[in-house]
Amino acid sequence: MAILRHHAEEQFAEELEELKKCDSSPLPPSWKLSPLSVVTYLMGGTLPNKFEVTPKYIGDRRLIEIAVATLATDRALLLYGLPGTAKSWVSEHLAAAISGDSTLLIQGTAGTGEDSVRYGWNYARLLAEGPSRGAIVRTPVMEGMEKGKIVRIEELTRIGADVQDTLITILSEKTLPIPELNEEVQAQKGFNVIATANNRDKGVNELSGALKRRFNTVILPTPSSIEEEVTIVQQRVHSIGKALELPIEIPALKEIQRVVTIFKELREGKTVDERTKLKTPSGTMSTAEAISVVNSGMALAAFFGDGTLKAQDIAAGIVGAVVKDPVQDKIVWTEYLEAVLKDREGWRDIYRACREITV
Repeated sequence: MAILRHHAEEQFAEELEELKKCDSSPLPPSWKLSPLSVVTYLMGGTLPNKFEVTPKYIGDRRLIEIAVATLATDRALLLYGLPGTAKSWVSEHLAAAISGDSTLLIQGTAGTGEDSVRYGWNYARLLAEGPSRGAIVRTPVMEGMEKGKIVRIEELTRIGADVQDTLITILSEKTLPIPELNEEVQAQKGFNVIATANNRDKGVNELSGALKRRFNTVILPTPSSIEEEVTIVQQRVHSIGKALELPIEIPALKEIQRVVTIFKELREGKTVDERTKLKTPSGTMSTAEAISVVNSGMALAAFFGDGTLKAQDIAAGIVGAVVKDPVQDKIVWTEYLEAVLKDREGWRDIYRACREITV
C-alpha cells in the first residue's frame, strides 16, 4: 500500500541513522541525537563521513539552536509566528530527531476537549469494571510522559482557555494527576512539549500568563529575502512532487521566482524595488501558500498540459490565494495587476493568464 505522506523519522531515516553513527557529543536523557546533531539535522550539513544532510529549515541557525537548547531543559517550547513560517514543519522534525517519534500529536481546534490533552475513558469498560487503568483512553501527553518523548501540540491558541490551562500542572510539576484512581503519571526524562501558534488567526484564545511562563517562545520569521523564500519553495515543491509521483519535470526556477515575488510584494505592501506602494490583501500570502500554488500548477501541467509548468498553470492558484474577499481583495489584486504586472518586463504572459481568470 502506497503511503501518501511518511512521518519525518521514516522519510529521513537514513539521515538520522548517519547522524547517530557520527554523533560523539553528549546526549541528554532519552534523546536519540545530541543537541548539536539535532541542529545539523534541521539546518543541513556535511558529516565527517562525507554524508550530506539536507536542510529542513532555511533561516537563522540561532533560532533552531535556541529551540533545541530549550527542549534540553525542563521548559516547554512555543513556536510562534505568521502562518506558513514552517512552525509545524520544524516541530515535526525536532520531535523526529530528539525522540525518533513525531507522532505524539494533538491538533488544536475549537473543539479540542480536556480529554484530548489529559486522558479519556472507555465508557463501556468504565461501566463494566469501574475506574481502572484499563478503562483509560491514553492521550499523546500521557504516552510522552511515560516514555520520555516529545509531544507536539499544533495551534495551541485555537484550543479553549480552560483546556489550555490543563497543561499548567503537566508543565510545571511534570505530573498528570488521575484523581479517579488516586494516582498520577510522572514524566520520565526526555519528556517535553512543543506547541505552535500563529498570530494572524481570528478568534484565537490568548494564553494565560501562568501558561506563557511555562513556555520559552521562539518566533519564526517570514523569509528575509526572495532568494531564501525561493529556495524554501523549490525544496518543498520537489519533495511533495516526488511523494505524489507527479509526471512532470522539475518546475522552472523562473515560475517559482515569479510566484514568490508576487506574494512577497503583496505581503509587504510594496514592490521589490520599493518604488510603488501597494495595498495588501486580507490573506497572509505565506510561503506555505506559495508552495501550494506551485504544487497545484504542477498538477495542472502534468495532467492537462505538456508537463512543463507555465504561467497559465499557476495563475489560478495565485488568484485563489490572493482573492479571499471577493470584493476588497479583488480590488487590491486588480490594481496590482494593472499597476505592476502589466508593464513588468517579461511578465506579460502571467499578466494575461491572471487577468483572464480575474475578469
